[in-house]
Amino acid sequence: MASYNSISVEKLARLIGTPKAPVIIDVRDDDDFAARPALLPASTRRPYATAAEWAVEYRDRWVVVVCQKGKKLSEGVAAWLRHAGAQAESLEGGLEVWSTAGLPLVPVATIPGEGTSGGSVWVTRSRPKIDRIACPWLIRRFVDPKATFLFVAPSEVEAVAERFAAMPFDVDGVFWSHRGEFCTFDTMIAEFKLHFPALQKLALIVRAADTDRLDLVPEAAGLLAVSLGLSRVFADDLEQLDAGMLLYDALYRWARDATQEKHDWVSHGPKKSAEDA
Repeated sequence: MASYNSISVEKLARLIGTPKAPVIIDVRDDDDFAARPALLPASTRRPYATAAEWAVEYRDRWVVVVCQKGKKLSEGVAAWLRHAGAQAESLEGGLEVWSTAGLPLVPVATIPGEGTSGGSVWVTRSRPKIDRIACPWLIRRFVDPKATFLFVAPSEVEAVAERFAAMPFDVDGVFWSHRGEFCTFDTMIAEFKLHFPALQKLALIVRAADTDRLDLVPEAAGLLAVSLGLSRVFADDLEQLDAGMLLYDALYRWARDATQEKHDWVSHGPKKSAEDA
């Protein structure tokens, strides 16, 4: 029987990737983690044994706690979090049920820098348009909510990456970049193993808009137009990224929930009565 203070894997999977997703904390013990060194998307790992010390950091936040089977470790940590003022739940069935459902897990080895504790640092070219906004959105929503993004002169990306321990992306000759006909957004989805169907739909739009293949999918022309518009509205790259986060939030929800929905002036107007007809 599920705990009163628990959340199903189905509900959590629909929340991940949205602005209203909870904080997700993995508290598996070292043996379980070593057997499967991967995390739920957008989650971080913290030690269950010291939960009483760090729980206060999550006061007034919504938290979902994950352990191997959704039993003692997640229940105990969630209780400490609630004691500290958080709204905390455990994941029903833990990582085992999530895995059995075929839901994505991010390999820890693919997460740069801090890895399991969050706070990775990334660097790319200034004046972003499409890929360099889409990729930060993907990382913050599905990999590392605490990620930092540095936008610098194109000629200085690799030097900044070396001096400031940042991971370069969307530049020539680095791991996180275009591969053949695929753009950096595609590379990240593949390497982080984020096989959510809605992300696959969104990836095609990003790829088409970013590589000037607008014939691939009709939505690409719209993304290109809005992206170029945002780059002219905002002179500050970080302000543009903030605005772009909302854009990609909307596109993701469309790809997940609204691709079959139609809209026209007549169908959304007031219904006519028999007398009006």
